[in-house]
Formats: sequence, structure tokens, C-alpha cells
Amino acid sequence: MYKEIRIAGFGGQGVVLSANILGRAVSLYENGFATMTQSYGPEARGGAASASVVLSSEPVLYPYITKPDILVVMSQEAYTRFTPELKSEGILLVEEDLVKLDATSTRNKVFSIPATRFAEELGKKMILNVVMLGFLSAITGAAGPEACRKAVSDMVPSRFKDLNLQAFDKGFEFGRNLLTHGPAQPEHSTLETVETE
Repeated sequence: MYKEIRIAGFGGQGVVLSANILGRAVSLYENGFATMTQSYGPEARGGAASASVVLSSEPVLYPYITKPDILVVMSQEAYTRFTPELKSEGILLVEEDLVKLDATSTRNKVFSIPATRFAEELGKKMILNVVMLGFLSAITGAAGPEACRKAVSDMVPSRFKDLNLQAFDKGFEFGRNLLTHGPAQPEHSTLETVETE
């Protein structure tokens, strides 16, 4: 197993935390290996933010990603900037209320989720990153749900643990259900439907 994953959005969305949780899930609870690097724009909150994770069944010799297999975007800027780097036939996960798709994503498998709305329904907008993490686990299988849930419990403040676990489960359930219907497609595009198992 070797996966290169980029999670991107803007500062304040918990981009780096979600990458940390993902790496922890694989390295501590699935006997794998992970590295994580991060990048911020000049402003911390509200500026561009991204984190890159390499997941592997063997020790990671080079910690940086070259062309991600999986891209998670939670802002329009992140979509515009990073989608061209995604591998052909890579998996693109988008926050559907914050990202408008265009022809850039025609070569990828695209899955959308209203993560912010789900987070707001659960009572805290800031947990959208954990909703996205659950979605990623369901769609890609990069890290299993139980390992992720344990990592979430490790990484968030104890008073918010139950809320974050609910957020993860919400994203995971949505992703699992979406797989039965296939990936989302940009409006007015000529994309062919991608078959899913």
C-alpha cells in the first residue's frame, strides 16, 4: 500500500489536524507508516492551507508527495490550485457548498459532500474537517473507520470527542451510501459516468 494524499482548504478549517489524524490512524492503529508535511499562506486563519500525507505499508523514504492519488479540497482556491497536480484517474473529494467543479476534474473520479452543512447540523461548523475525514475513509479506504475513530479520540479535546466521532460517522455513512450511486459530476459537463463497485 502506498498512497499520496493532499488535504487543502483555508486556515481555520482544520486541514492540518485532519492530516494528522489520518497519519496517526495508519501508523498507530493499522501497523503502517505515515509522514505529514504542511503549508500555510501568509495569513494563518483564512489564508490558504494544505497538508500532505504519505501512507505506506513500508517505511516512507521520501516524505513529500509528487502527484497525489487522493485530493481533498475544502475551498475554491484549493480546488483551482491543486486539482491539476492530481494523478490522472485520481480521486477528488470536494466540499460541495464551497467548491464549484469545472472541466479541470474531468479526468478524475469526483465525490462531493456537504460537509459544512453536516457540521452545522451537528452543532459546530469547525468539525467539517472530521466529516471530510469520514468521507475520505468511506470512499478511498486509505484508512479504516475504526483506526480513524481511535485517532480522532486521541487528537481532539476530550469534551469534544463525542461530537467529533459523530462528525466522522456522518461523513463515513454519507460516503458509503454515495458509493452505491457513483461519483458526482460537474454540471453541464460531458463526463462519462464512472462505474463503482
